[in-house]
Amino acid sequence: MDEAVIAYIRRHQNLLIGEASSERIKKEIGTAAPPSDGNGVTLEIKGRDLLNGVPKEITITQRHIAEALAEPVGSIVEAVKVALEATPPELAADIVDKGIVLTGGGSLLANLDTVLREETGLPVSIADDPLSCVALGTGRVLENMKGMRHVLSTAF
Repeated sequence: MDEAVIAYIRRHQNLLIGEASSERIKKEIGTAAPPSDGNGVTLEIKGRDLLNGVPKEITITQRHIAEALAEPVGSIVEAVKVALEATPPELAADIVDKGIVLTGGGSLLANLDTVLREETGLPVSIADDPLSCVALGTGRVLENMKGMRHVLSTAF
């Protein structure tokens, strides 16, 4: 996603920004879907003007970032659909009932849950602690390995 933001700003604004700036942009105004109210929130960013080679400051909008992230978000949607198609029927029934839970840093992208909900027709939510819930859950499994053997062996 950071690379997509860097490439978009380079192509459309002739401005070179670094990964740290891209990450900040993504965290502050990143969104998986264009704002319904026009351009959404704006953000001032600084970088190097590719035409003159001098530092420059520009204003970008949430709409710009949604356009920049359209391809990575589309890839996420397609990956989810492929995973759902390969899901065994028993598990698919649980997903229909309970929905999809997003974890990890990518789940913090605004409106990603909404986009996935619209694309799959399934309930989608974000984990309470998306940045560490997988590690914590894995730790619990390792602590209770004896009681989890049956669950783990049927999952594979």
